[in-house]
Amino acid sequence: MKLVDEVVHAANALTSWTSSVSSSVGELASHVGSLVEGNLGGRPKVDRPALKGLEKLSQDFLAKNSFAVGAGTFFAAESVEHGDHLLEWWTRGASGSVKKLDADLTPGSNRYYDYEKLPFFSTAAATGEQTLWGPYIDYLGFEEYIMTFTAPWSIHGHFAGVVGCDIRIKDLEPIIMPDLRSIHGDAALINASNRVILGNSGAYLVGDRIKAGPVEPHRVDLDVPHLGLALIYSP
Repeated sequence: MKLVDEVVHAANALTSWTSSVSSSVGELASHVGSLVEGNLGGRPKVDRPALKGLEKLSQDFLAKNSFAVGAGTFFAAESVEHGDHLLEWWTRGASGSVKKLDADLTPGSNRYYDYEKLPFFSTAAATGEQTLWGPYIDYLGFEEYIMTFTAPWSIHGHFAGVVGCDIRIKDLEPIIMPDLRSIHGDAALINASNRVILGNSGAYLVGDRIKAGPVEPHRVDLDVPHLGLALIYSP
């Protein structure tokens, strides 16, 4: 197989998989919006009764998508009663059991989780489109490299927060590494910030930023809207 054929095959496979994840997250966002809007029954702000059913949506998502280690909903403070921060997020443990994430949402505390300022929330809020953040070290739960897919959701046409899922890089490896290794040369999947998500050799390490140099790798942009993903390779 010629190198160009290897690259095309890998790029198509990576595009197909990431598009599938993007579609699944988009569907979850739609379901969350419909559920919360229905639960509100005309009330203007999200309250506790409006959260009924969110746990099942997240657990169903995790059951259907075994690559994800966490899933759930983040609320824009302006959409919540009393302007509070609110998140409903569930994670899968090593045993396979699913539990709710307990994050500190108290402003001014040492471990205050001000999620509205993080890229997975702020970018989706600003653009109205899906986004991908990572790889980054998740210090709230797994303390290892993960990436987060998110999509905005709305109530009565108004932005209300983001829905998303977490994927550990080590869980991503068996899914996409075979495609990267099909390329006879150094290759990697990179994000919109030119950071390596996963590479097929020591030349491209997770989290490394690809910098401009005298000899730059070849690049193939993946046809997955708004995520900015690309396959790079050095023949």
